[in-house]
Amino acid sequence: MADPSSYRPKPGEIPDSPGVYRFRDEHRRVIYVGKAKSLRQRLANYFQDLAGLHPRTRSMVTTAASVEWTVVSTEVEALQLEYSWIKEYDPRFNVKYRDDKSYPYLAVTMNEEYPRVQVMRGHKKKGVRYFGPYAHAWAIRDTVDLLLRVFPVRTCSAGVFKNAARTGRPCLLGYIGKCSAPCVDRVSAEEHRELADEFCDFMTGRTNTYIRRLEKQMAEAADEMEYERAARLRDDIGALKKAMEKNAVVLADATDADLIAVAEDELEAAVQIFHVRGGRVRGQRGWVTDKVEEITTGALVEHALQQLYGEETGDAVPKEVLVPALPDPVEPVQEWLAGRRGSGVSLRIPQRGDKKALMETVERNAQQALVLHKTKRASDLTTRSRALEEIADALDLDSAPLRIECYDISHLQGDDVVASMVVFEDGLARKSEYRRFQIKGFAGQDDVRSMHEVITRRFRRYLAEKEKTGEWTDGENAETPDHAETLEIDRNGEIVEAGPTEDDGRPKKFAYPPQLVVVDGGAPQVAAARRALDELGIDDIAVCGLAKRLEEVWLPGDDDPVVLPRTSEGLYLLQRVRDEAHRFAITYQRAKRSKRFRSSPLDDVPGLGDTRKQALLKHFGSLKKLRSATIDQICEVPGIGRKTAETIAVALARSAPAAPAVNTATGEIMEEEPGTMGSSGEPVAAGAPDERRGQET
Repeated sequence: MADPSSYRPKPGEIPDSPGVYRFRDEHRRVIYVGKAKSLRQRLANYFQDLAGLHPRTRSMVTTAASVEWTVVSTEVEALQLEYSWIKEYDPRFNVKYRDDKSYPYLAVTMNEEYPRVQVMRGHKKKGVRYFGPYAHAWAIRDTVDLLLRVFPVRTCSAGVFKNAARTGRPCLLGYIGKCSAPCVDRVSAEEHRELADEFCDFMTGRTNTYIRRLEKQMAEAADEMEYERAARLRDDIGALKKAMEKNAVVLADATDADLIAVAEDELEAAVQIFHVRGGRVRGQRGWVTDKVEEITTGALVEHALQQLYGEETGDAVPKEVLVPALPDPVEPVQEWLAGRRGSGVSLRIPQRGDKKALMETVERNAQQALVLHKTKRASDLTTRSRALEEIADALDLDSAPLRIECYDISHLQGDDVVASMVVFEDGLARKSEYRRFQIKGFAGQDDVRSMHEVITRRFRRYLAEKEKTGEWTDGENAETPDHAETLEIDRNGEIVEAGPTEDDGRPKKFAYPPQLVVVDGGAPQVAAARRALDELGIDDIAVCGLAKRLEEVWLPGDDDPVVLPRTSEGLYLLQRVRDEAHRFAITYQRAKRSKRFRSSPLDDVPGLGDTRKQALLKHFGSLKKLRSATIDQICEVPGIGRKTAETIAVALARSAPAAPAVNTATGEIMEEEPGTMGSSGEPVAAGAPDERRGQET
């Protein structure tokens, strides 16, 4: 625990201008990023009496070992730079909204020749139109099923589409009228794209136009006594109205707005967002965050806006954003939102009418989300703290092991020997810190030697990082970097010029030491790990092992294990860490084994990568047809020159089978299947051993 006075800047050193500041810990890792209208006034708040600070702010300043800042010209630039650095450094003490799920969107792939309607999650792709997010994927599928009667847009995958085009027969949806079947040329690509455009228009809120058009067509069909056609149009109108009922009308038809509500207590805050498009609620999402410092509702709203619109541009940022409290000051945030949208954005608090009533609904949702989250997490916080304390007591550690690393060895009868390293911080998995290793020092099966090699390699990298960052440099000769740097930022938030920079603060692979190393195994593996650390001169990291058979905890040099009660939270946490390391190792080992089994003669062609291999197999359809092709035919594949084609032909000729395979039961000659290819586009080798044989460890 550091004393903030040890790194407090000297009086007059901090400029009285807008800027962004960073607190770093003893390993030079950025742990907090903030912005200020006046750096001098803002930073002075952190260096007051510790007793007067918010508990989490006190924890942050005592964890930090240094502070630095960057001067910018305006508050908008400070807002842009703060958002960029929070995304880049992922500081542990910043307000970060934890989305409880990956919300599904209704997506229309307008970037394809034949646009497809589907459910999508994750990062948004260029050229795809998104609607939502929705709370459940089934809600999207129900809506799409209704709309396909009127807008029969393609929903099938690329494989199904190509197979239908090859056979000349559409899928079931094409037969029942819920797909226009562009795969068999029932409609042209232009006509199908018009259907997709109409589908998108309906989803954006232009519903009355299509309903009025269908009602007019139904009336005309009835006048002309085409009653079957009129009945179909009547059913189409019913389907559209039913789809519209799923999103109740709440505001005027032309309203496009996002409503953000916040429910908070002293430690946490829950945020709920309703997305209103065309006067209807088109999506809902929610986040929860820890309140690291004493923060106002307006500041929470500002962070929510950064999280929500930081990666969005154009119409994804609505014309109107309704919030429970305005950031202070509001002008830079409003200007930033307008820059993301490309036009003006109204950021305000609703005062009366339908918008005020809907905001109350969003606030009730936020309050319920906070209550539910605290109900789930109350015991979780308690048990994790108790688990770390129990581990510290059982292993006789000076303090609770806030960072635990666990290692496991995996192989299949001595082949493809790999190791995994998983990291738990504060009792929770930190998957971005996971690492995996290939055993290189020897061949064969020896878990003890493998463990010694992995621990040696991992902590040798740690020592190299320490030396690189200057932690071993003699204090008298150590260079003291400047605290401040001046940064110029253009209107898009891009850095134009930068002054001297220090270590970037991003997480490095092996830069941070654990308080506890756990190995999957008993006394031999623990001894190997301890010996590796001793050989490197590291004596401040505890080591233990967890044996699978009786779940015994082994310590270096002890003849008898430590036996924790079966009901112990500490034992449960160690088991979770060990099982996660085992899962990660097995996954890597299986991937390596699968890659080894999926071999191809094309692998022997120098300079031929996966992309061109896939292009060759896609062009010819199978390895057999590629083998029988001439050099001129191979040259027809994009990216394949004559010299490469000659090399491919030679490699395939050398690997040609002596005789065709024969099914001994039927006498049938086994032809090579065109589709027998691995996930990388390469043919799967015959005779791959059964995964059930042998034992994975």
